[in-house]
Amino acid sequence: MGTAALGCPVERSSTGFFAIATKLIHYAGAPGHPQAKMIQSVRSKEITLASSTNIAKIAVAKISKQKNAKQKITHNTFETTTAGKKTAGKKTVKKKTVKKTTGLRYWMQRVLEECDHVSTDFSADPVHDLRVSLRRCRSMADGLIAIDPDPDWKAMKKAGKRLFQKLGDLRDLQVMMEWIEKLHPAEHVARALLPVLSLSDQNSGPIENLEAKDGRTESQSQFQFSTNTQPHSPRDPAAQALREILTRREAEQKREARAALGEFDRKQWRQWTKSLPQRAAHIRPGSGVFKHLALERWTAARDLHNRALRNRSKVAFHTLRIGIKRFRYIVENFLPEEHKAWSNDLKAVQDLLGEVHDLDVLWATALISQIFSTETFSPEISPGESFRDEIFSKEQTLSGTELRERWHRQIAEERAQRIESYRKKMVGPDSLWNVWRAGLPQGRQIQALATQRMKLWAKALDPDFAHSEHVARLALELYDGLAAQRLLGRPAGSRPDLPTGPRMGRRRNPADGSDARASLLMAALLHDVGKSKGNKGHHKASLELIKAHSTPLGWNAQDMQRAAIVARFHGGALPTRSHKALRDLLPDEQKMTIHLAAILRLANAFDSSHDGHIRRLQIENGQGEGSRIGSGKPGGEARRPRRTNGFLQKPAAALAKNEALIIAAEGYTPGSPTAQTIAAERHLLETVLGRPVMIRAMQGLAQKR
Repeated sequence: MGTAALGCPVERSSTGFFAIATKLIHYAGAPGHPQAKMIQSVRSKEITLASSTNIAKIAVAKISKQKNAKQKITHNTFETTTAGKKTAGKKTVKKKTVKKTTGLRYWMQRVLEECDHVSTDFSADPVHDLRVSLRRCRSMADGLIAIDPDPDWKAMKKAGKRLFQKLGDLRDLQVMMEWIEKLHPAEHVARALLPVLSLSDQNSGPIENLEAKDGRTESQSQFQFSTNTQPHSPRDPAAQALREILTRREAEQKREARAALGEFDRKQWRQWTKSLPQRAAHIRPGSGVFKHLALERWTAARDLHNRALRNRSKVAFHTLRIGIKRFRYIVENFLPEEHKAWSNDLKAVQDLLGEVHDLDVLWATALISQIFSTETFSPEISPGESFRDEIFSKEQTLSGTELRERWHRQIAEERAQRIESYRKKMVGPDSLWNVWRAGLPQGRQIQALATQRMKLWAKALDPDFAHSEHVARLALELYDGLAAQRLLGRPAGSRPDLPTGPRMGRRRNPADGSDARASLLMAALLHDVGKSKGNKGHHKASLELIKAHSTPLGWNAQDMQRAAIVARFHGGALPTRSHKALRDLLPDEQKMTIHLAAILRLANAFDSSHDGHIRRLQIENGQGEGSRIGSGKPGGEARRPRRTNGFLQKPAAALAKNEALIIAAEGYTPGSPTAQTIAAERHLLETVLGRPVMIRAMQGLAQKR
């Protein structure tokens, strides 16, 4: 046959038959078209296809279903409500309201809905939808745990973990079967279409004469089709073998997924849909805290991107896909403005990497399943075919090695195309990485937002966080004053050519490296988080909670660990170098940590009554400008010494060897309970400084200043 009646060359390959099937469906919907008469004739004769045509029917149904689905609006996007009833002379008023399709409450409710949908037959689409809903809930919980330490977040993640994993195993099989149909369509789809196509004049006759020729038997029609058509490529028994293997595995995975669904506690989940969204609502969507969280996800994903392009391994690209997905979910659910601008690009990139992973899994499964035989065989003839089919088809053979190479080449080409598309979007000065980064926090905003995030976390655990904030301000005032008097020495971990205090004129940025002042700030803000476990031994609980918390972007991990130890010694026993929390540190690090613990301990004593009546502290020794350096602000710096006639004014001379350190406190009352607590807690600072410490009320002149 030179040209088919449909106006296109007819090939024996499966891909060609799918194209023909699509054309037939299209023509069937056009009553005036000549090809429509052929379809009507076939229908009028009630031609039924053989049992091997089931896949053809499924393919036709899928195409028709997709065509009709485009005309529908799902209930998840819009819902129509009637605002009135029909009355005489009045029309029904319809109002369209937009239903929210983002946020934690929506996705948690969606999980319950999809559980009902998937329980019927665990088909591909419901399984995919349920996994997406579970993944989004777990991803949002993972992000909110960094802000809200409520244990229900971790419990919610754990509740859906087993179901999510079992559905993931099932979904992997279903995706592989979809890819096999795409790369190696089932050969018996071609035979399913033969009874229909053979009714046409396959040489040059018009389709209008089909009714006069349709008296031919099915065997005659197949004979004429096969003798006039050369096969495009040999049939692939490896694809059929893998289909059968995956079909058996799918049945097993469906049973396991059904068992996991039965164990899933929907009643508890329904309770969480009421409580957890309320906790998440405490932070306004689009706030700087969520932008900082998104930047953290962006940074992690960008590191995975660099690693994937460097080693190009399958695991690296799969991990990169997960990283971008986590970044996408934070943007989609918590940053509405950014999601509006970036949603299409984020989804496109995720889909590209998802298909790369699907192809990698398909190839690995094909190798493990040993579907490539080393023997030579005739793939054109399957055991179920008759001798009549054998004599009408041209025998073609492929060895197992050739078949394996063909699969590998085809999968590698598909994979390379998607990797190249990803590189075009994500590499270069105009890459999407730079576009996304430009819309996220910059510079000093990063550290400020990191501090704000940790404050939110501490506030959820600390029953009196206002006290902790006040102690943090007093502790920084003490630190800056002592640093101005050069009583602290060089901070551990700082560079010799970058001195602190008035000699430098400004302090290093805490985010640039290990910094004692940053550690003191963290320890002061977080020192009472252990009270969430109870007042008794809360300083030890604070140590464990801070150590277990991840380091937010903008803070230094070494500073975070030091802060945990400093918070441990804000109360309880005095620190010693042999203590298990200190014994593994280097000598300089031990010394600085104990210094910071002494400052925090005394600052905490100044507000032992938790009423904030001691409002400000300063070092009173000497009258030079250097004796009052220090703002006490979390991000503040020591004030620069004042210049006189163009020359830098010298700071006050260092204290004599045995001179007492005088601390003036605004609001201090000698003999009060607070004064007694201060007298007891100043001992550690006196020990580390090697000099007595005196506390007195701030004078009127100092108060005025």
